[in-house]
Amino acid sequence: MVKQKSAQAAVVPRHVAIIMDGNNRWAKKRFLPGIAGHKAGVDAVRAAIEVCVEAGVEVLTLFAFSSENWRRPEDEVSALMELFLLSLKREVNKLDKNGICLKIIGERTRFHAELQKEIEQAEQRTADNCKFTLQIAANYGGRWDITQAARQIALQLQQGHLQLSEINEELLSQHLATGRAGEPDLLIRTGGEHRISNFLLWQLAYTELYFSDLFWPDFKHQAMRDALEDFALRQRRFGKTSDQIAAEH
Repeated sequence: MVKQKSAQAAVVPRHVAIIMDGNNRWAKKRFLPGIAGHKAGVDAVRAAIEVCVEAGVEVLTLFAFSSENWRRPEDEVSALMELFLLSLKREVNKLDKNGICLKIIGERTRFHAELQKEIEQAEQRTADNCKFTLQIAANYGGRWDITQAARQIALQLQQGHLQLSEINEELLSQHLATGRAGEPDLLIRTGGEHRISNFLLWQLAYTELYFSDLFWPDFKHQAMRDALEDFALRQRRFGKTSDQIAAEH
């Protein structure tokens, strides 16, 4: 069995997405304020990036702040925005030095001006990096994503730049916030919850799902490697039978 795992470890997902859940519960368990869990979660982000780069993953998409998270207490939201801004300022040098391209996906106009400016500068600074792509989904929702893609297509149709017959799944995918990053091969959710919470609704159609009971701040290097190993042992059929897949290989 060990040999089988070792042999299949070469099956690496090109694109991994993570719902980083459990920060508040991690903090509550330690009698700390919720923001302490989010700060601790930054180390888990670094671990995820390191393991993905080491394994040969090309794209990592992290769900940092959903469009529904604005409903949280005002002081928590404010603290999260400050942490986001501080993390951008602290980490962009390291990302750039390591050849990592940073992209922020989501409706960013709701962020305050300083944060929007920092996002734009970080993206511009790392735009030419091609070793690895890190996407941070902030003020993101899957329904928003599909809606904004539909609006872009409708505008092109209205302006006469597009024919009705040209609208298909591929075209809609091109207009989604994830763009060329494409669909995740593996989705990881920490914190023990078993749902996708309005994250990448279109893109997750055939994604392999992996759930961990660990709170996000505890999901470090070995936990990330375990998730990638679990993926390597799965058979992805995309509607075909196991016999058909076996025949193709």
